[in-house]
Amino acid sequence: MNTSTSHLVPPPLGALLGRLPAYPGSVMLAGALNVGLADQLPEDVRQILTGKKLRIHVRDARLTFDFTWSGSGFSARAGGGPVDLTISASAYDFLQLAQRREDPDTLFFSRRLSMEGDTELGLVVKNTLDALEMPVLDWQRWAPHRVLARLAPHWRGPGIGPRRPGESRPE
Repeated sequence: MNTSTSHLVPPPLGALLGRLPAYPGSVMLAGALNVGLADQLPEDVRQILTGKKLRIHVRDARLTFDFTWSGSGFSARAGGGPVDLTISASAYDFLQLAQRREDPDTLFFSRRLSMEGDTELGLVVKNTLDALEMPVLDWQRWAPHRVLARLAPHWRGPGIGPRRPGESRPE
C-alpha cells in the first residue's frame, strides 16, 4: 500500500522546495538529530556510525539532507558526492516514523521507505530506530523550555546557560 496522494507534498511545492540550497537544511536536521536522538544512541551504534556519510531524501518535497556522525554528534555535510547510506521516503512517512505511528519494517515492506547503500549500516539504523523508547517527534518533548533544558549542560561557561540558585554572572 502506497501513501495516499492526500498525504504527499503537492508537486508545485515540491518543485519550489527542491530549488532551496541543501546545506542549511542539513544543518537544521543535524541539529534536530543531536537534540532529539544523539543521547539515545548506544555506544556500539555510535562507533559504527562514526565517519559514515548519510543522506535523507524526502521524495515528495524533493529535499535531500547530507550529514555524518562525528563520534560526538551529527554534523551537516555539503551535498553531493557518494554516501554510505541513503534513506528515502515521503515527508508524511518520515513524520509517521518520527512519531512512532509506523515502524521502519512496515514502511520498508510496503515500499514507502527505501534504504540504498551499505546494507549492514541500513540494518543498524533500522534496528536503532526500532529500539527507541519514545517518539523522536513528541511535540511536548520539543517545547522550547524542554529543548533549552536539554541543551543547557552544553552551554556551561561564563555568562552562558542557566544559573544555579545563588550563582551570579560576571559583569
